[in-house]
Amino acid sequence: MRIRQLSDWLPTTNKEVKLRGWDELDVILFSGDAYVDHPAFGPAVIGRILESYGLKVAIVPQPSVHDNLQDFTKLGTPRLFFAVTAGCMDSMVSNYTASKRRRDKDAYTPNGDKGFRPDYATTVYTKILKEKFPEVPVLIGGIEASLRRVTHYDYWSNKLMPSILESSGADMLVYGMGEQPLRELVSLLQKGVPFDSLKTIKQTAVLLEAGDKVPKNKNWQDVEIASHDTCLQDKKAYAANFKVIEQESNKLYARRIFQEIGSKKLMINPPYPTMTEKEIDGSFDLPYTRMPHPKYNKRGPIPAYEMIKFSVNIHRGCFGGCSFCTISAHQGKFIASRSKESVLKEVDELTKMDDFKGYLSDIGGPSANMYQMKGKVQAICDKCVAPSCISPVICSNLDTSHKPLTELYQAVDKHPKVKKSFIGSGIRHDMLVPEFNKNADPKELDAYTEEVMTKHVSGRLKVAPEHTSDPVLKLMRKPSFHYFHKFKDRFDRINKKRKLNLQLIPYFISSHPACEPEDMANLAAETKDMGFQLEQVQDFTPTPMTVATVIYYSGYHPYTLKEVNTPKTKQEKLDQHKFFFWYKKENRKWIKDKLTKVGRTDLLKKLLPEDASWRKNKPGKAKNTFDDAVTFKGATKSPRNKSRRFKKKRR
Repeated sequence: MRIRQLSDWLPTTNKEVKLRGWDELDVILFSGDAYVDHPAFGPAVIGRILESYGLKVAIVPQPSVHDNLQDFTKLGTPRLFFAVTAGCMDSMVSNYTASKRRRDKDAYTPNGDKGFRPDYATTVYTKILKEKFPEVPVLIGGIEASLRRVTHYDYWSNKLMPSILESSGADMLVYGMGEQPLRELVSLLQKGVPFDSLKTIKQTAVLLEAGDKVPKNKNWQDVEIASHDTCLQDKKAYAANFKVIEQESNKLYARRIFQEIGSKKLMINPPYPTMTEKEIDGSFDLPYTRMPHPKYNKRGPIPAYEMIKFSVNIHRGCFGGCSFCTISAHQGKFIASRSKESVLKEVDELTKMDDFKGYLSDIGGPSANMYQMKGKVQAICDKCVAPSCISPVICSNLDTSHKPLTELYQAVDKHPKVKKSFIGSGIRHDMLVPEFNKNADPKELDAYTEEVMTKHVSGRLKVAPEHTSDPVLKLMRKPSFHYFHKFKDRFDRINKKRKLNLQLIPYFISSHPACEPEDMANLAAETKDMGFQLEQVQDFTPTPMTVATVIYYSGYHPYTLKEVNTPKTKQEKLDQHKFFFWYKKENRKWIKDKLTKVGRTDLLKKLLPEDASWRKNKPGKAKNTFDDAVTFKGATKSPRNKSRRFKKKRR
């Protein structure tokens, strides 16, 4: 048993600063999360990264904004800058459900207690710091800042908001994963370059005041999007902006984006190239304690930590580009994979923890099966502007070999202290279907599927076809439901062959843009025919920096500028939900009236056959049921797959 010292964690109080013998701090980091010193928690990663650059760093987790604000002044003035993040989730997603009801729990707070993270936390913290320390630069980052870096729709206030740089008054914003821009920033500051001169660091954004000269960079091309004021007046202009933003965010050689906000000008510099294996290994190999700070010992467990405590993240990024998801907007569409050696090193560290019982809860990433996948010819990727590598079809240049991942699983399971490793992250089932993944070796896909089903699943395999309607799926950037049928056939074959008795659990979204009531009725009928009885479904929640959110607010698809209908009212959303519960007696008359009115008696016969066989399908009796309450997907992939919710959104 290893005895930890208080100084093993980054300091959070003056007492802990003095334990390290420091008289001055270089950076003070404010976070909306409780402090868990673990690579799955973005604030801890940023703190350790800054520490690795030789800086004296302290962290103030969940500072109180309801008293005399002493948490903001207790550590004094940092030598270089303040850093601010709302935490691993957008604070509004963390605080509210899809129906805008305040959540009962905050997974990133001890005991799940709520009320420790303010709404719009990044803005609230930054404004306080700028008032208390007007001369000290404030650098903002994390999921909340990253996805709100440009004019965006805020679902919870139902308003179009300007860049969070304007709202908060911060001096600079780091978007995406922060290691690379922070390295350059710190290097320049240590050379004596003033903070206010740092205008050309990749993957950062700043606000230029009226009269400021635009910094020159001969290697960058520029593009200007519609101003914030124009967006307020013209929803189509706002929608058109997003196409530029999304494409430039996912290019290897992107343009610098400009947007006027009143008399100021927002400047978003191009992103860094995808992290190399050495770089991402370096981030995960830092000296984390992998534990919450001892200050929480008496307050209770932190739910997010308990969920990912014995899990390993093997890559970042997602090339799916789903219209409702924010992963690629924050982590990028290109995959940054860790080396097998780095992963196995972390597994070994986990096995040494006092309460490790031999079970790893997840070996995964934003999507479980994208490890070490990349373009076969890099030059083709260099010129690509497509937001997805697998929609509408899998790119012929994409190497989708599952062999490295299968071998990694097998290497993990060879550890003498590992009894079983589970795959808790969502699996892209479509990539395991040869009819869709035509460039892959079918035997290799079968080998991976069988490996997962026989060794890495506990009773249920969860996948996300999301819908059955081809028009809705096309807008979602998801494949036809036809391929889910194909996958289920393979699943059933392996299930029978190996006598596994596993359940296949599909997840779906209601009220998504382009989804009509008839689409939901068809979804209910088709899944019923397949033997599924759905108990809970995710209601689409608009979050910044997604195609679906742009459509929800503007009514236009940003790539075609054609109008798209979206269910918005509470009644419309409730009606779409009802079709999932065709087996409930109280919904029978409503479904009959609704489908008769729109002339879809064909669906009515499937859902409510005259022989009343629906009465036999009572909750709890079906082959497959949902067991997770689902409220949000994308910024956090929330509770439907909790490991994804708590692991994948960083910085």
